[in-house]
Amino acid sequence: MSQAASIAFDPAPLRSEGATYRKVTLRIVPFLFLCYLAAYLDRINVAFAKLQMLDDLKLSEQVYAFGASVFFIGYVLVEVPSNVVLHRVGARLWIARIMITWGLLSGAMIFVRTPLSFYIVRFLLGVAEAGFIPGVLLYLTYWYPARRRGRITAIFLTAIPMSSIFGGPLSGWILNVVSGAQGLRGWQWLFLIETIPSLILGVATLFYLDDRVASARWLDDKEKQIITRNVADEDAEKEDFSQLSAAFRTPRVWLLGLIYFGIVSGIYLNSFWVPTIIKETGIIDPLAIGLLTAIPYLAAVVAMIVVNASADRLRERRWHTLVPCLATALGFALTAWAGGHIMAAMIGLVFAVAGALSAQAAFWSLPASFLGGAAAAAGIALINSLGNLAGFTTNNIVGWLAALTHSNAASLYVFALVMALSGILVLAAPARFVNK
Repeated sequence: MSQAASIAFDPAPLRSEGATYRKVTLRIVPFLFLCYLAAYLDRINVAFAKLQMLDDLKLSEQVYAFGASVFFIGYVLVEVPSNVVLHRVGARLWIARIMITWGLLSGAMIFVRTPLSFYIVRFLLGVAEAGFIPGVLLYLTYWYPARRRGRITAIFLTAIPMSSIFGGPLSGWILNVVSGAQGLRGWQWLFLIETIPSLILGVATLFYLDDRVASARWLDDKEKQIITRNVADEDAEKEDFSQLSAAFRTPRVWLLGLIYFGIVSGIYLNSFWVPTIIKETGIIDPLAIGLLTAIPYLAAVVAMIVVNASADRLRERRWHTLVPCLATALGFALTAWAGGHIMAAMIGLVFAVAGALSAQAAFWSLPASFLGGAAAAAGIALINSLGNLAGFTTNNIVGWLAALTHSNAASLYVFALVMALSGILVLAAPARFVNK
């Protein structure tokens, strides 16, 4: 019996499928990773610019908090329609449009002089960037089935920690060394220099990215059939969400939006306030702050890939989201407790950053496991919109509590609780829909 089985089994199709997906991954994932790296750098470089900009422009902590967060108002308002447009006109054209417009607006930050101009540019930057993340997540569903998508999504999302690993020291160096050149302050050079990659990659997108599998000339017919068949087989197992409005009528979409709100709260607390938290421990040199900021994000890169490779291998999504949420809660609490002790604070930040980003990467396997077609475009964008409301609320809560208590400890305790609750809510998502 075993001899017959071994004769009947032909490993060639498995090798062919593996080779096809390696080819796809090498073609599209590094490019999308670079695009998101540029996007996130343009989104959060204001956290480092803050170290000089507030004194130069006589802006308060509350003005910074509102300006940092008003980005998300524009982002949320345009998110769903932007993703629907991408689904209809294609990823190549729409992602290029997003990147070029956000690059120009990020560079326009050098002209900010007043709180109002700060608010306006940040709001427009949010409008410009809306649709990029859900658009890419939707785009990945065109190429990868769920059993392969978790690790790929994690690799793509490692652009967030990588933007801090490289962007932190780069931003600190610009603030230290380039300030004063050509009559521009360091924070102005920061916005100007870091907008260049977005513009270059935006133009490159028009020539490099393919809208769908069928238009990929770098794949042969057999490779296209493998990809198309796998995606079609998975879509056949999903519930019928062919209508756009189905995403808004599905309770699971709103549940996932609520969970993602908590996860994003943790991510943006890290993204916009880690440099300030490190400064509160007594480190004042911008370059030193930038180098220390990179440490938690190095840990996050490893954690994201390990956690999501495990989720793909075990085909389990809920606990791979819950446990990192709890790790983030622990990290925030430890950082708050540490006060001015730099070593304890850094250990806490490692848990907080690595946990939140691992939870985000694992989370995005959940909605694509049951949403398909037009509803996937709207549903993923709706979940991302609800989550990114946290960008507005988190920054304002942190700014308000910092002004009230003259410390970030209270905010860290508050969002430790938020992260723990978000993780627990993941268990309300039915395992039969999300463990694929």
